[in-house]
Amino acid sequence: MKKLIYAIESLSVWTGRAFGWCILILTFSVSYEVVVRYVFNAPTVWAFDMMVQMYGALFLMSGAYALAQDTHVRGDILYRFFPVRVQATIDFILYLVFFFPGMLALFWFGAEIAADSWRYKEVSWNSPARIQIYFFKTLIPLAGGLLILQGISECMRCWKAIREGRWMERLKDVRETEQSLLEGGGTGTGVE
Repeated sequence: MKKLIYAIESLSVWTGRAFGWCILILTFSVSYEVVVRYVFNAPTVWAFDMMVQMYGALFLMSGAYALAQDTHVRGDILYRFFPVRVQATIDFILYLVFFFPGMLALFWFGAEIAADSWRYKEVSWNSPARIQIYFFKTLIPLAGGLLILQGISECMRCWKAIREGRWMERLKDVRETEQSLLEGGGTGTGVE
């Protein structure tokens, strides 16, 4: 079970890292647009669409990564005081009752939206550039599928915690500076 959990998490982490490059493209697009608009008084017709698509791709495709790294926002005022088995039971039930129905809807209806978009070769109506957007609408069901996979991994992780009374280690990736400082008293840069 552990190998399968880590395999799914590796896919989620890899996808999150790959789509993290959208931030760089987004930053360059915004910077370019600001310079040509306000310095040269020559705004582009494509920059707004590029920004929306890059932000949308980043937002959609980073969900499974955030879930794999346990970085989604959680209202854990009481939750953190519960024993691990109780936490895992609560998580397991909430995944079944709320998470999976929502992600199945995202996948199912996202697939319909993407199929319609491909059929009509949909273009953006936001700007005169008429940028094709059916490629990006394909990310909707893809994100839903990745979230479903990661949700299965999380349920397996919960089941393991219910049985063993401790949480399984997560794959290590980047960490917040605050977390590094709290755990090791270091600088948080990774270079001590």
